[in-house]
Amino acid sequence: MAKRQKPETETNTKQDTGGKEEQAISMDNPTQETNPNEQTVAANDDATTTAPDVELAELHTELEQARAKSSEYFDGWQRERADFINYKKRVERDQTQTLNNITSEVIKKYLAIIDDMERALKTRPTQGEGAAWAEGIELIYRKLQNILESEGVTRIQADQQIFDPTLHEAITQEDSPEHSSGQIIEVLQQGYMLGDRVVRPALVRVAR
Repeated sequence: MAKRQKPETETNTKQDTGGKEEQAISMDNPTQETNPNEQTVAANDDATTTAPDVELAELHTELEQARAKSSEYFDGWQRERADFINYKKRVERDQTQTLNNITSEVIKKYLAIIDDMERALKTRPTQGEGAAWAEGIELIYRKLQNILESEGVTRIQADQQIFDPTLHEAITQEDSPEHSSGQIIEVLQQGYMLGDRVVRPALVRVAR
């Protein structure tokens, strides 16, 4: 005897019911996995937030390094400038000193001529042709004195002055009741100065 087959409608109904149940189970238990796109967006947001901070820190570090270098270079420039100014002053001082030394040596040669003229005029004749000749010598002597004065050469005051070792050179020390101790009795040779520098001290006799 042949078996009785179930109706096709019943079978289809069960299949449909099973599908709905699976769908319900799937909705009740959704998967816990994170969407990869959402992870990428979050990572990009973190990178966007961190990058400016890192860049700002790097710029700050570079700025501090630049400031340190600038300060170092400025200090070095100041030292070099001060050294150059000191060098320039030293060169100018040496040049002035050299010029004064040369000028003093030249003046000393003229002073020797003036000394001879002064000695000659002390014994000048007062009459005859010798008197006229002496007047000519005195004229030359005065012109030479004027030339030296125009160059800044002045005579050192010594007669009856108190002896000053920076301006005078004592040849003798003598007892003199007419002079106080240390007073100059007589000037044997005139002294001269160039500006504030002694070219030649005056040779004098000094009271003891």
